[in-house]
Amino acid sequence: MAMTAFEDDSNFYPPHHGMSVREYLATRISTLKPPMTKAPNPIRLVRMLTRRQWAFFFVAFWAWTWDAFDFFTVSLTVDELGKTFNKSNTDITWGITLVLMFRSLGSILFGVAADRYGRKWPFIVNNILFIALELGTGFCQTYGEFLACRALFGIAMGGLYGNAAATALEDLPDEARGLMSGILQQGYAFGYLLATAFARGLVDTTSHGWRPLFWFGACPPVLFILWRLILPETDTYEQHQEMRRANGSVGKTFIQEGKVALKHHWMLLTYLVLLMAGFNFMSHGSQDLYPTMLKNQFNFNSNQVTVTQVVANLGAMSGGAVVGFCSQIFGRRLSILVMCVIGGALLYPYGFVSNERIIAAAFFEQFCVQGAWGVIPVHLMELSPGAFRTFVVGTSYQLGNLVSSASSTIEATIGERFPLPPKGTTKRYNYGIVISIFMGCVYVYVIVLTILGPEHLNRKMDVGHDADAVEAAGQENVSKALAHGRDASASEDGDPEKGTASHHSP
Repeated sequence: MAMTAFEDDSNFYPPHHGMSVREYLATRISTLKPPMTKAPNPIRLVRMLTRRQWAFFFVAFWAWTWDAFDFFTVSLTVDELGKTFNKSNTDITWGITLVLMFRSLGSILFGVAADRYGRKWPFIVNNILFIALELGTGFCQTYGEFLACRALFGIAMGGLYGNAAATALEDLPDEARGLMSGILQQGYAFGYLLATAFARGLVDTTSHGWRPLFWFGACPPVLFILWRLILPETDTYEQHQEMRRANGSVGKTFIQEGKVALKHHWMLLTYLVLLMAGFNFMSHGSQDLYPTMLKNQFNFNSNQVTVTQVVANLGAMSGGAVVGFCSQIFGRRLSILVMCVIGGALLYPYGFVSNERIIAAAFFEQFCVQGAWGVIPVHLMELSPGAFRTFVVGTSYQLGNLVSSASSTIEATIGERFPLPPKGTTKRYNYGIVISIFMGCVYVYVIVLTILGPEHLNRKMDVGHDADAVEAAGQENVSKALAHGRDASASEDGDPEKGTASHHSP
């Protein structure tokens, strides 16, 4: 049967479409060959974005950054919280564990809502919850109230990542997505830096102790809500909605798209969760116990630990942007693999240099870890079914996070098998060797999964290049949605700053 106009486009199906299992496995190494597309000027890439695309990107970036800020408010005040509630530090860390456990629930609820009802209002509800729960945490009087607030915060936190990735990236020009993906992902590291800085200025500097940090954390989301209110829905989402309306029923078409996505992509969804488990083990395994190692094993003081952590996060932010940009040239999978190999080679200095020179190792190790992470938002977006992009990106990330939530516990438990001479009454352990062994295993796991996994570099994200949409709603209704999008674009008086994401040229 002759191919349709849609199917004749090489971007309509992923490169592995129609392959048998044997054919797929046989091409896993050969498909790592980089496309070697001409390296674009990064300045030209950022200039390709219109004002509207920048607005979408920055509101998502700042919301993701503050999401991280609010998460780390507990990590940075464990001792103070323990004194207030008369609990041990281990008891207080249950507030962190509950956040990690409930994030998956939030990603499912808010992910489905954002794919069905739009990116805008779930984003706003998310941030309203951030305000209420950060304020609520700041006013908690009992340990039970504290745990309840953090559990609910986990739902809100889990709902944001997929929405932020879709809002920031799905309307961007194809060529710019790698660079912007890397920048977006490092909002998490930036949020940690901001939390560290504000904790120094707000915790125990007033009679309210740790509470002002949480009260302050509730303020910026008000700005994000006002910012998002004046922005419309993304063009890509509007195309899907128009297609659903053209098919006669938005709700029924959405359900049909879900059936098509589940039928064709259930194995891919399983793979993405396994991949994200590896990535979350990689970040948590290299970061969570590291301050403890610096203090307990190497006897660093608080200022030395802070400086090392700040430099490491600067390395993370640099790696995300640089490797995200490079993945546009060399491919997503190859970029991840190179970072894993170099990161593995750096494990020895990262865990065994016992003086201030470890700062350099921390910078470059986190450059590699978060460099690989910088590829993830756009890689997940390119692999996800178009109709469920927010749900798949957010849920795979959060389920992977749930699996990896025991990273620090695993490392701490293994560390007890490698005791060092005590310092006074303080027991000491060789956490450096534990982190190195753990991270070596994680790197091998991520390398194997990345080699075996698919890639859809530079996938077009409009509804016209969505095979699932054509199957669910029919080619005629997809064509109507595309025509409506072109008409809407043309009605904007030809203003180039109002250009839409379907324009993939400078």
